[in-house]
Amino acid sequence: MTAFGFLSVAPVIEGSMSGEVAKAVAAIEDHDVGYQTTPMGTIIEAEDPADLFGAAADAHAAVDADRVETFLKIDDKRAVEQAAGEKVESVAEELGHDPEQDFEE
Repeated sequence: MTAFGFLSVAPVIEGSMSGEVAKAVAAIEDHDVGYQTTPMGTIIEAEDPADLFGAAADAHAAVDADRVETFLKIDDKRAVEQAAGEKVESVAEELGHDPEQDFEE
């Protein structure tokens, strides 16, 4: 079994959120999950969905603000063992190249 999650934790504040988002990511690191932070949120991978919920709860609690918005989306593949990277590789095969393009700065 493999569970994937997309987690976005954001304080409702003015100015940069990066310091508080870093606290949320640090909380995820305390869990036995794989993760990758993107500009829009963090992708989490675990063997058990309970681990995703635990990581998300701790990430939410780590943010120090009067108001915190958290979004969690879970894909719980119960019959297939598949890593997140394999899902991306499958898309790359269909495209014929890596499914990414550099941003212009």
